[in-house]
Amino acid sequence: MALCARWILGVTAVLLAWASANAVRAEESGMLELAVKATFLYKFQPFVIWPASAFPAPAAPFVLCVVGKHPFGLLLDKVVEGARAGDRAVTIRRLATVSPDDHCQILYVGTDDPVVAKQLEAPVNGAPVLTVTDEIKEQTAKGIINFVIADNRVRFEIDNAAAMSRGLVISSKLLSLAVSEAAGP
Repeated sequence: MALCARWILGVTAVLLAWASANAVRAEESGMLELAVKATFLYKFQPFVIWPASAFPAPAAPFVLCVVGKHPFGLLLDKVVEGARAGDRAVTIRRLATVSPDDHCQILYVGTDDPVVAKQLEAPVNGAPVLTVTDEIKEQTAKGIINFVIADNRVRFEIDNAAAMSRGLVISSKLLSLAVSEAAGP
Protein backbone atom coordinates (compact mmCIF):
# COMPACT_ATOMS: atom_id res chain seq x y z
CA MET A 1 0.00 0.00 0.00
CA ALA A 2 2.82 2.43 0.86
CA LEU A 3 4.44 1.74 -2.53
CA CYS A 4 1.16 2.54 -4.31
CA ALA A 5 0.74 5.79 -2.33
CA ARG A 6 4.32 6.84 -3.22
CA TRP A 7 3.66 6.06 -6.87
CA ILE A 8 0.45 8.13 -6.83
CA LEU A 9 2.27 11.00 -5.10
CA GLY A 10 5.07 10.75 -7.67
CA VAL A 11 2.67 10.79 -10.61
CA THR A 12 0.75 13.68 -9.02
CA ALA A 13 4.00 15.64 -8.57
CA VAL A 14 4.95 15.06 -12.21
CA LEU A 15 1.48 16.13 -13.39
CA LEU A 16 1.57 19.26 -11.21
CA ALA A 17 5.04 20.15 -12.50
CA TRP A 18 3.86 19.66 -16.09
CA ALA A 19 0.73 21.77 -15.49
CA SER A 20 2.83 24.46 -13.79
CA ALA A 21 5.31 24.56 -16.68
CA ASN A 22 2.47 24.88 -19.18
CA ALA A 23 0.88 27.68 -17.14
CA VAL A 24 4.22 29.54 -17.04
CA ARG A 25 4.67 29.08 -20.80
CA ALA A 26 1.11 30.33 -21.40
CA GLU A 27 1.75 33.38 -19.19
CA GLU A 28 5.09 34.07 -20.92
CA SER A 29 3.37 33.66 -24.29
CA GLY A 30 0.67 36.14 -23.24
CA MET A 31 3.30 38.66 -22.09
CA LEU A 32 5.23 38.21 -25.33
CA GLU A 33 2.03 38.78 -27.33
CA LEU A 34 1.35 42.01 -25.43
CA ALA A 35 4.95 43.17 -25.88
CA VAL A 36 4.75 42.55 -29.64
CA LYS A 37 1.43 44.40 -29.90
CA ALA A 38 2.77 47.34 -27.86
CA THR A 39 5.82 47.52 -30.11
CA PHE A 40 3.67 47.35 -33.25
CA LEU A 41 1.48 50.19 -31.94
CA TYR A 42 4.46 52.48 -31.73
CA LYS A 43 6.18 51.15 -34.85
CA PHE A 44 3.13 51.79 -37.07
CA GLN A 45 3.72 55.55 -36.90
CA PRO A 46 6.76 55.83 -39.22
CA PHE A 47 4.76 54.03 -41.92
CA VAL A 48 1.76 56.36 -41.87
CA ILE A 49 1.50 59.96 -43.04
CA TRP A 50 -0.97 62.15 -41.15
CA PRO A 51 -2.32 65.40 -42.59
CA ALA A 52 -1.20 68.58 -40.80
CA SER A 53 -4.79 68.94 -39.54
CA ALA A 54 -4.24 65.86 -37.33
CA PHE A 55 -2.16 67.99 -34.95
CA PRO A 56 -3.52 70.96 -32.98
CA ALA A 57 -0.22 72.88 -33.34
CA PRO A 58 3.04 72.53 -35.29
CA ALA A 59 4.98 71.52 -32.16
CA ALA A 60 2.21 69.33 -30.67
CA PRO A 61 3.27 65.86 -29.51
CA PHE A 62 2.43 62.66 -31.35
CA VAL A 63 -0.31 61.12 -29.18
CA LEU A 64 -0.89 57.40 -28.85
CA CYS A 65 -4.17 56.83 -27.00
CA VAL A 66 -5.50 53.69 -25.35
CA VAL A 67 -9.25 53.54 -24.68
CA GLY A 68 -11.23 50.72 -23.10
CA LYS A 69 -9.19 47.94 -21.51
CA HIS A 70 -5.53 48.80 -20.95
CA PRO A 71 -3.83 45.42 -21.45
CA PHE A 72 -0.28 46.71 -21.85
CA GLY A 73 0.38 48.05 -18.37
CA LEU A 74 3.82 49.68 -18.40
CA LEU A 75 4.95 47.77 -21.50
CA LEU A 76 3.74 50.53 -23.80
CA ASP A 77 5.48 53.18 -21.69
CA LYS A 78 8.76 51.25 -21.96
CA VAL A 79 8.39 50.86 -25.72
CA VAL A 80 7.91 54.59 -26.33
CA GLU A 81 10.16 55.92 -23.56
CA GLY A 82 12.17 58.79 -25.03
CA ALA A 83 10.79 58.08 -28.52
CA ARG A 84 10.10 60.69 -31.13
CA ALA A 85 7.88 60.75 -34.19
CA GLY A 86 9.97 62.94 -36.43
CA ASP A 87 10.32 66.22 -34.54
CA ARG A 88 7.49 65.41 -32.16
CA ALA A 89 7.71 63.86 -28.71
CA VAL A 90 5.55 60.75 -28.31
CA THR A 91 3.03 60.73 -25.46
CA ILE A 92 0.60 58.09 -24.27
CA ARG A 93 -2.91 58.86 -23.06
CA ARG A 94 -5.00 56.26 -21.29
CA LEU A 95 -8.65 57.20 -21.62
CA ALA A 96 -11.99 55.95 -20.34
CA THR A 97 -13.64 57.53 -23.38
CA VAL A 98 -12.21 59.37 -26.36
CA SER A 99 -13.12 62.70 -27.90
CA PRO A 100 -11.70 64.69 -30.81
CA ASP A 101 -10.21 67.07 -28.19
CA ASP A 102 -7.82 64.28 -27.11
CA HIS A 103 -5.91 64.82 -30.38
CA CYS A 104 -4.96 61.13 -30.76
CA GLN A 105 -2.97 60.17 -33.84
CA ILE A 106 -3.16 56.45 -32.99
CA LEU A 107 -6.09 55.09 -31.00
CA TYR A 108 -5.91 51.55 -29.60
CA VAL A 109 -9.43 50.31 -28.85
CA GLY A 110 -9.12 47.82 -26.00
CA THR A 111 -12.06 45.46 -26.32
CA ASP A 112 -12.96 42.34 -28.26
CA ASP A 113 -16.67 43.22 -28.19
CA PRO A 114 -17.62 44.63 -31.61
CA VAL A 115 -20.49 46.74 -30.22
CA VAL A 116 -18.24 48.34 -27.58
CA ALA A 117 -15.45 48.82 -30.17
CA LYS A 118 -17.83 50.77 -32.42
CA GLN A 119 -18.96 52.92 -29.48
CA LEU A 120 -15.41 53.66 -28.32
CA GLU A 121 -14.24 54.57 -31.82
CA ALA A 122 -17.32 56.61 -32.82
CA PRO A 123 -16.11 60.01 -31.51
CA VAL A 124 -13.13 59.97 -33.92
CA ASN A 125 -14.93 58.39 -36.86
CA GLY A 126 -13.84 60.28 -39.99
CA ALA A 127 -11.01 62.10 -38.20
CA PRO A 128 -7.35 61.53 -39.19
CA VAL A 129 -6.84 58.95 -36.43
CA LEU A 130 -5.26 55.54 -37.04
CA THR A 131 -7.58 53.23 -35.11
CA VAL A 132 -6.24 49.86 -33.98
CA THR A 133 -8.45 47.04 -32.72
CA ASP A 134 -7.50 43.69 -31.27
CA GLU A 135 -8.87 40.50 -32.78
CA ILE A 136 -12.27 41.93 -33.71
CA LYS A 137 -14.06 39.52 -36.03
CA GLU A 138 -16.93 41.72 -37.24
CA GLN A 139 -15.73 43.70 -40.28
CA THR A 140 -17.72 46.85 -39.50
CA ALA A 141 -16.26 47.07 -35.96
CA LYS A 142 -12.59 46.67 -36.92
CA GLY A 143 -10.21 49.60 -36.76
CA ILE A 144 -8.07 50.62 -39.69
CA ILE A 145 -5.59 48.11 -38.32
CA ASN A 146 -6.82 44.98 -36.56
CA PHE A 147 -4.47 42.66 -34.69
CA VAL A 148 -4.94 38.95 -35.41
CA ILE A 149 -3.12 35.79 -34.40
CA ALA A 150 -2.03 33.77 -37.44
CA ASP A 151 0.26 30.74 -37.21
CA ASN A 152 0.79 31.53 -33.49
CA ARG A 153 2.17 34.97 -34.38
CA VAL A 154 0.84 38.47 -33.88
CA ARG A 155 -0.12 39.81 -37.29
CA PHE A 156 -2.47 42.51 -38.49
CA GLU A 157 -5.06 43.33 -41.11
CA ILE A 158 -5.26 46.76 -42.71
CA ASP A 159 -8.29 48.54 -44.13
CA ASN A 160 -6.49 50.93 -46.48
CA ALA A 161 -9.73 52.33 -47.88
CA ALA A 162 -10.76 53.42 -44.38
CA ALA A 163 -7.33 54.98 -43.85
CA MET A 164 -7.55 56.94 -47.09
CA SER A 165 -11.07 58.14 -46.24
CA ARG A 166 -9.58 59.69 -43.09
CA GLY A 167 -6.73 61.37 -44.93
CA LEU A 168 -4.11 58.86 -43.78
CA VAL A 169 -1.54 57.44 -46.19
CA ILE A 170 -0.20 54.00 -45.26
CA SER A 171 3.16 53.00 -46.68
CA SER A 172 3.24 50.15 -49.19
CA LYS A 173 5.85 48.52 -46.92
CA LEU A 174 3.36 48.30 -44.06
CA LEU A 175 0.58 47.20 -46.40
CA SER A 176 2.81 44.37 -47.65
CA LEU A 177 3.23 43.08 -44.07
CA ALA A 178 -0.51 42.81 -43.44
CA VAL A 179 -2.12 39.38 -43.55
CA SER A 180 -4.95 40.93 -45.51
CA GLU A 181 -6.03 44.26 -46.82
CA ALA A 182 -9.73 44.80 -46.24
CA ALA A 183 -11.81 46.34 -48.94
CA GLY A 184 -13.63 48.52 -46.40
CA PRO A 185 -17.05 48.24 -44.74
